[in-house]
Amino acid sequence: MHPPNISSLIADRARELPDGPAVVAGGVSVTFAELEADIALLAAGLRAAGVRPGARVALLITPSADFLALTFALYRAGAITVLIDPGIGLPAMKRCLAEAAPEAFAGVTKAHFARILFGWAPSSRLNITAGRRLFWGGLTLADLRRLGRGAASPDPAHTPRTASINFTSGSTGAPKGAVYTHAMLHAQAAMLKDYFGIKPGFASVPTFPLFALFDVALGLTIAIPEMDFTRPAAADPAMLCRLMNEHKAVQLFGSPALIDNLGRYGERTGTRLPHLERVISCGAPVRQAVIDRVSKMLRPGVPVHTPYGATEALPVACISGEELSALGPGFGVCVGKPWPGVEISLIKTEDGPIAEWSPDLLVKDGVVGEITVRGPIVSPSYFNRPEADALAKIKGAGGSVYHRMGDAGWRDSDGRLWFCGRKSHRVITADGTLYTIPCEAVFNAHPRVRRTALVGVGEPGRQRPVICVEEEGGPYEPLTGELLALAAANPLTRNIRTVLYHRGFPVDVRHNAKIGREKLAAWAAEILKKDGGQD
Repeated sequence: MHPPNISSLIADRARELPDGPAVVAGGVSVTFAELEADIALLAAGLRAAGVRPGARVALLITPSADFLALTFALYRAGAITVLIDPGIGLPAMKRCLAEAAPEAFAGVTKAHFARILFGWAPSSRLNITAGRRLFWGGLTLADLRRLGRGAASPDPAHTPRTASINFTSGSTGAPKGAVYTHAMLHAQAAMLKDYFGIKPGFASVPTFPLFALFDVALGLTIAIPEMDFTRPAAADPAMLCRLMNEHKAVQLFGSPALIDNLGRYGERTGTRLPHLERVISCGAPVRQAVIDRVSKMLRPGVPVHTPYGATEALPVACISGEELSALGPGFGVCVGKPWPGVEISLIKTEDGPIAEWSPDLLVKDGVVGEITVRGPIVSPSYFNRPEADALAKIKGAGGSVYHRMGDAGWRDSDGRLWFCGRKSHRVITADGTLYTIPCEAVFNAHPRVRRTALVGVGEPGRQRPVICVEEEGGPYEPLTGELLALAAANPLTRNIRTVLYHRGFPVDVRHNAKIGREKLAAWAAEILKKDGGQD
């Protein structure tokens, strides 16, 4: 028997904290009892409108009370939500929606304009508008609520296995739809609650929609910031600080880029966040300098957590800034020990499919390999992507699935995992293989370097290693001599002899933090071609 519908967690919170605020947005507060009543009403309305269990529904609604109510109502009705980050760009949005082939499309007014203008989701037979409905017809949320008043709410105890299809950001390839089951969502919620000691009745400021869903399900009041959630790096740090202090928030979730901007704002202004009990940042490695800056805004001892994971498997491992600082530099970035209940294995680096699990795949501790994960938080498959499943999934005993993270890393003698970069980003030269994160750390140590990116130009096996540099505070005179001296002094980087300067690295759309190394590699190749291959 699989766990009940994930929306049952909201019903539980409504019984425990009926008058407690669940959502605060735009000066309006919604209690847990009110949220649960709205979910039940909308779920009944969805069923009355013809949304049946197993129906795929594209959801493009900005974080708000309506977003939470409709998302959990879709789960309650047994629908499969299709979640796509609109920041991936118009062509990619169209491809993802064509792949998911949703039977219904629920979106804000702007999303429906885009749907019509760009021909999104022609498979949709029901259009639901959150906000003002215009010429496209269909139903509004008010219409669904009216329909729901005369219908019975679905029983959350009886639901299909699949809850949602969550598309990856496509930062290292085409976006793919990871299948989430209700059991997976329950496991994620329970593991987050236990690890972070989340207690109902406190406030949180989530700057990523998925965390907003988990926070409310675990009994936290979410104060929704006024920001473009597709561009977290552009969020106003002054606004975030005011919101956290006004609501005495104990938790902040933010991308590394958002946390970086927040810490720099705190350093400039002396702003403090005295109520926070934890800061959580993931989506890309978080530099120690970023952690140190934001830590100065917190009470002594308040941890900055940097979980490791991916859309297909989250959470996988975690470490705090304090632990990172105590460890000091190493080969790569330490992402901590496996999350309780998660099994991490390092296997031989292989670019092709691996059909079945075997102990012969494993590498010894201290040896760099590909990171694989098994546990209740692993997505069992991609939606309609058998070729992606073949490359990313390994069949284990008893029907279990090992997910290949596509990341290179190693495990130390204390069982901690060290991340060395994406497997596809390794630079294979005539002299050996270079991994991005350990090499970049050598150059990032320079005080005038904001960040660097190692890319390879040419065919694997004969690639030319190039270090791309984004300078701190903007472009100044080149640092080539100093950076090459750093490279020559370190065995890891002594064969890197090409330095290029970039005004602003391309980054992923979801967290604005993962460097688009594929784009940088193409840029570097073009620059070197124009320069006749000279450094």
